[in-house]
Amino acid sequence: MMKVYGAEICVDCRNYKAIQKNRGFEAEYIDITENTKNLKEFLEIRDTDAVFDEVKQRHSIGIPLFVNEDGTKTLDINEAFSWIGQKPVEEDEIVEKILLCGIHGCK
Repeated sequence: MMKVYGAEICVDCRNYKAIQKNRGFEAEYIDITENTKNLKEFLEIRDTDAVFDEVKQRHSIGIPLFVNEDGTKTLDINEAFSWIGQKPVEEDEIVEKILLCGIHGCK
């Protein structure tokens, strides 16, 4: 089963969860702010996996993180959906529109 690391404070994570609920597919969602164990598990991946290289340069967090059963990781929701036979996200499925936000504010 695909794992998804995220947090309720993340709009992309909330959008993912809304799409998952509406489509009705299964995936293990791990809230990294729920407890220290979940946060440490995510940080170990973030600190060592090359998928986060660009994210760290932008001073971003890197969630939602999708981890396939075979260990493949991506930050791209449509790539993750392709792993589990789901179609790409359609514009009308995105319930919360966002600004591009980083350490220096939102654009």
